[in-house]
Parts: sequence; structure tokens; C-alpha cells
Amino acid sequence: MSLQKKIILSFLISSALIAVLAIFAYVNFIEIRKEIQYLELSDTLRSKTLQLRRHEKNFFLYRDVKELESVHRYIAEIRSILAQNKLLDSPVQIGALQGKVDDYQQRFTRIESLTWSFLDDIARLKAQKGEYAIFFPLMESTFLESPLIIAEQLRILFKLGPESPILISLKELDTEIISLRKTGEEILTVSKDLDTVTRQKVDRTISVSQTALVILFPLFLLVGISALVIIVRSAVKHLKILAGAIEKTGKGDFTSLPASSKHDEVGALIDAFNRMENDLIARDREIEKKNEELLQSRKLVSLGTLASGVAHELNNPLNNIYLAAQILTKEIDTETCPDIIKETVGDIYSQTLRVKRIVSDLLAFAREKPPQFAPVQITALIKGILTQMDATEDLQDVRYSVQAPDDASVFADSHMMEQVFINLFSNAVDAMEGKGSLNVAIEREGNFVRIRVSDTGKGIPQEQLQRVFDPFFTTKDHGTGLGLAIVYSIIEKHRGKIEVQSEQGKGTVFLITLPGGA
Repeated sequence: MSLQKKIILSFLISSALIAVLAIFAYVNFIEIRKEIQYLELSDTLRSKTLQLRRHEKNFFLYRDVKELESVHRYIAEIRSILAQNKLLDSPVQIGALQGKVDDYQQRFTRIESLTWSFLDDIARLKAQKGEYAIFFPLMESTFLESPLIIAEQLRILFKLGPESPILISLKELDTEIISLRKTGEEILTVSKDLDTVTRQKVDRTISVSQTALVILFPLFLLVGISALVIIVRSAVKHLKILAGAIEKTGKGDFTSLPASSKHDEVGALIDAFNRMENDLIARDREIEKKNEELLQSRKLVSLGTLASGVAHELNNPLNNIYLAAQILTKEIDTETCPDIIKETVGDIYSQTLRVKRIVSDLLAFAREKPPQFAPVQITALIKGILTQMDATEDLQDVRYSVQAPDDASVFADSHMMEQVFINLFSNAVDAMEGKGSLNVAIEREGNFVRIRVSDTGKGIPQEQLQRVFDPFFTTKDHGTGLGLAIVYSIIEKHRGKIEVQSEQGKGTVFLITLPGGA
């Protein structure tokens, strides 16, 4: 039996067990959900009963009309819930609770009636017995708490007989309040009992579910483990080779496995593994490249900070030396001044200019001003730079050409782009020692513009290619090593990419990729 058939068979057996377990779980879930509905209703009854008792006590204490309204509202809500007793599996408890709530409502309505009747009687006594006005507020505020005490006070104070309506009303009020409180306690007890019974049913249902799981899950586990052992025994021989290769891959050895002669599952797995190996090799190379770019960026940041400080410190004294050298050059009498002084002043002047150019390069390298992006016609810009260099005889013996569409556009800072290509063209002229061919080719690739700058100079040794963009690295006798570092920094700020290819004796090629213009 093939590996595929074994897997299918074990899957069918496991699926059958899972189906049985799922059906049981579904039926049990419906039962649990029903019991939870019971529990929610019983819990709601218990909660509203507690709220009813709380508002009842508040009404007796403060005789607040809002508390009175709350009592009636909670009675109505409890009656509404009990009207849904068809959802509950406790008809006996529900019937008992309905009777208690009806009795409670009747008694509370009677207490409410007696309360307003007593207040009317007190109001009449106030009008008749104004000299006892100091006692009436106390009686009005406490008669619901202690009706019999208030009745005794009224009897003594106003010498009322046992048949006095107000005394009879207070005695009846006391009886109703006692009965109401007893009924309220009974309602609370019944609701608690109902909640307890419902919770016990939920616990029993959950217990049945747990028992079923304890029985069915080990059975499913036994079948699954048996199927797993059978499949592993048939496949392990073929997979050992693949496991060893994966272990090597984890250690960095991305060696592909020989293609399998069998067109089965293991063969497909080996093919997939080989494709993964190739992808990992490509990704590893990409990571190395990104790490190099990150290292280069960190170098530029740290050296930029250093260069900025050094350049600013040198700039002021250098300007003073340069001005002094200019003044000395103008003031020297060419006829009477010795030649040695003329040569010395000339050296000071020329070397000062050289140092000023170095400081200028340092400031350009350290400048953190962000690019001012705008669409730039790159073909026209490059042609303009070459024309200017030709006019100043920088390209006197150099043949140059530009192969590009006239409307090639990039989204860049035009001044920074000028600096990029001036530096690249100047380096190319120096590499060719003033004689050779400088070629520029521009082409569009989707949303990007690709620029190729090539020369026929002496080329760059392979061991130095990785360092050409490092600040202060140069192969020239008098170079600062900042030209290509500035180029790299500008291209990076433009979210572009620059690459270099070179072969000694044949020349160098710089490849620049920039976002296209709008």
C-alpha cells in the first residue's frame, strides 16, 4: 500500500471518530446552551429580586417617589420574566415564585395606599394642631420604619382613642410591612433555589460532556498514534536523507539533493527541498548585500558627523590663510622680490586652494540637507554637464556620448544630481588619464530610470571594488576619497541604488537606478 493510500485510510478512520465526537459535542452543546439560558434567566431573576428588595428598603427609609417607581418597575420586569416560564424546566418553582410576586405586588400596593392616606391624615392634624408642628416632620419621616411607635406617640400626644382611623391605618400598615418583608424574603429564597437548581443542571451536563471526552478522546488518540506509527515506518527510510540535508541547511550548507528517480510523494518533497535550497542561496546573497549597504550607511553617518566638525573648524582659519595668500600675491613686487619668495607664496596659494576644495568636499559629504524632490529631465541635465566640462577643456581628449530618450525624467533634486554626475565624470576622466571614451546610456524600466556610466580607464582591482564607496578610500595620489562616498549618499537619499562593475585594463561601469519622474 502506498504512502498516500495509508494516509487516506488513517484519515478516514480518524475522521469517523472525529465525526462521532463532533456529533456528540454538538448535541451536548445544544443542551449546555439550553441550560445556560436557564442559568441566565434564573440569575436575572435573582438579580432583579435583590434590586427590588433594595428599592423597597430605600422607599421605607426615604419615602422617595423614584424608589417607589423603581419597585413597580422591577415587579413588572420579574412578572415579564416569569411569563416566559416555558423556557424554564422548573414549573413548580416558577409557579411558586409567580404566586409570591403577585402577593408581594398586592401588599406593596396596599402599603402605598396606606402611606398616602396617613400623609393626608397627618396634613389634617397639622392644620388642627399647629402648636405641635415640631413633631410632625419627625413622624412623617419615620412612620414607614416604625408605624406602631408613631401610632403610640399620636395616641399619647393627641389623646386619640383605639378606634381612631389614623391609629387603625398605622397598625394595618405595620402588619402589611411585616408581611411584605416576609414575602420579599420568600421571593429571594425561591429565586436563589431556582438559581441553585439551574446551576446543578449545568454542572451535570458539563460532567457528562467531560466523561464522553475522557472515553472518546483516548480512543481517537490510540487510532491516530497507530496510523502514525504505520506511516512513519514506511516513510522514515526515505525521509532520513532529507532530514540530514535539512540539518546541513540549518548549519548554512545549501547543498541540493540528487533528483529522485521515483515520481512519488518523497520525490516531490525532494524537488521542493531543492527549490527551497536555491531560494535560500539567493536570499542569503541578498541579505549579505543588504548588510553591506547597511554597514556603508552607518559608515557614512559616523564619518559625516566627524567630517562636518572638522570642516567647520578648518573653514574659518583656512579663509584667513587664503585671503592672506591673495594679498601677498598682489603685493609682491615681481621685479625686486626674490624668486624663492614668489614660489613660496605661489605654493601657499595653490595648496590653500587644494585644502579649500577638500574642506568643500567634507562639507558636501557631511551635509544632511534633505533633497528637494521635483521631476528632472535627466538626459538634458547630463548633456549640460558634459557640455560644460568640454567647454572648460576637462574633456579635451575624451570622446563622450549619450544614448537616451530626450524625455527621460526622474524624481530628484537637480543640484544633487549635478554633483553625482560631475563626480562620476571627473573620476572617469582621471581613470582614463584624460584620454579615452566616456559613454552614458539611459533607459526606462517600469517606474524606474536606469543610468549606465562607463569609461575605458584602467579599471579597479577586484579586491578594492567593495571599498570604492567608503569615505576617504582613494587610489589617487592627491584624492580625498570623498567623491564616490558623496555619490553613494545622494543616491541613497533619493531611494535609489548604485552598483559598480570593473575589470582591470578594460574600464569601469557605474549602474544607477532612480525613481521615475511624475
